[in-house]
Amino acid sequence: MLPTLRDGDRLVVRYAVPVTPGGLVLARFADGTLAVKRATEFRETRTGEPGWWLLSDNPAEGVDSRHRGVVADEDVVAVVVARVWPRPGRGARL
Repeated sequence: MLPTLRDGDRLVVRYAVPVTPGGLVLARFADGTLAVKRATEFRETRTGEPGWWLLSDNPAEGVDSRHRGVVADEDVVAVVVARVWPRPGRGARL
């Protein structure tokens, strides 16, 4: 998620809160991988269930909905609310 996040960043997340387009979320992909991605748009999955189109802030490096498709709403596990380490304020928005 460069430039927003770097390896080793510690995040505070909230469970069971509404997702806001443009915000960062913790999501589980179909293979079980947990990843932090940016929720860009509410869509439907192939089965018609509610879901989210999730993108990486670094499209050249990240695996996201362009590769895996819409992520079911139930697989968007939490919303990122803050970075606590290293100190916030490096210039990139969450």
